Amino acid sequence: MTFDLPDSLILDTALSVSGLTDYIRLLLEQDEQLRQVWVTGEVSSANHHRSGLFFTLQDTDRTAGIKCVVWNSQLPKLAQMPVAGEQIIILGSIRLYPQRGEYQLSVWQTLPAGVGLQALRYQQLKNRLLAEGLFDVQRKRSLPTHPQTIAVVTSPTAAAWGDIQKTLRQRYPGLQVLFSPATVQGEQAPESIVKAIDRVERDGRAEVLILSRGGGAVEELACFNDERVVRSLASCSIPVITGIGHQRDESLADLVADVCVHTPTAAAERVVPALAELYTEHRGRVIALHEAVHDFGENAENKLQGLRNRLRRLRLDRQVQQEVEKLAWKRQQLVQMTTRRSQQATQHLELLRQKLATLDPKAVLQRGYAVVRQEDGAIARSAAELAVGEDLLIQLGQGEVKVKVMEVNVDAKRLAAGYHPPGSQSPTAGNPPTALIHQNAKDAKS
Repeated sequence: MTFDLPDSLILDTALSVSGLTDYIRLLLEQDEQLRQVWVTGEVSSANHHRSGLFFTLQDTDRTAGIKCVVWNSQLPKLAQMPVAGEQIIILGSIRLYPQRGEYQLSVWQTLPAGVGLQALRYQQLKNRLLAEGLFDVQRKRSLPTHPQTIAVVTSPTAAAWGDIQKTLRQRYPGLQVLFSPATVQGEQAPESIVKAIDRVERDGRAEVLILSRGGGAVEELACFNDERVVRSLASCSIPVITGIGHQRDESLADLVADVCVHTPTAAAERVVPALAELYTEHRGRVIALHEAVHDFGENAENKLQGLRNRLRRLRLDRQVQQEVEKLAWKRQQLVQMTTRRSQQATQHLELLRQKLATLDPKAVLQRGYAVVRQEDGAIARSAAELAVGEDLLIQLGQGEVKVKVMEVNVDAKRLAAGYHPPGSQSPTAGNPPTALIHQNAKDAKS
């Protein structure tokens, strides 16, 4: 094919290489879809350079490929390091290099593709929940020892539900089981499990909750790694035990549960004790109690015998006998001393009584003496104090008499001194005066 064009027109419309390259670069780099694009493929080669990591990403059938670069500043931020032969997902933008006329993908982030991507998402969610403390051992609760009502969340058509029922009937007959059905596989499973747990909480009767499912592929167990399910278990007010999958399986639901085992049957076995085991434990406690009582009795008897032997060595009975004898002797001494002092006191009292009797005026009167009282009641002690005609009261041993003074006889010495009793005449020489007391028989008292 030939073009018959003027030379001037060709020169006016022709582009330089750089002009064409710039035009293509603008088209590529300014396109909104290409400025931030996700691309998946297989890494076919990877070479580290001082400025970054260069590799080629191609389709698995090798029908197309694109050159990629991760600059050194971006390498630490990658979630998945590109390795030859691995499937990855790349986030980047298209860049064109004029010197070589080539375009390449400038990579910002790389993620594992397929199962690897699921693993990455699982790890990221696990790290976030771990940082929140949802997996801490301190927040885990112990299961009740002898629950009377338990709840089970699983699929009604799954073999796990049958295994749990059979195990519970064999181990603990009469247990009340509340079944809260849920879908445990597929996209609707997380929401269904959350609703089933909420039904158990609102019912309020269950003392423990079993969340279970049989084994399966990783994608079949994905609902137990769902954040909604994990947070529902974390906020559940009832202790939770999970029995999901097989020995090799572990989910985020297992990590947040209070107790986790690896099969539905194991969960049923863990949540209730077996009657046979309870009987065996009871018999063991009875035997241990008998042994403890027997050992205690033997130890007490040995201690008692030891104390008896010690008493024999100390001869406390002899010491007690000696103390008793000492007390008896001291008692005898006390009685003798008390008796002696009592006798002395009695004798002294008798002596005082005799002295008192001697000094008793009545006793003197009984011996023939009399007490002479004047009219004012004063005792007459001297005849010189009396006057003729004065009435006197004579107190005898038996009775009293009233007399009148007829005459007062004072001793010669006082008369010689010139004493004259009241109402009397001067004495005559050779006739000493005498006091005559005339008894008034009329006033005598027997």
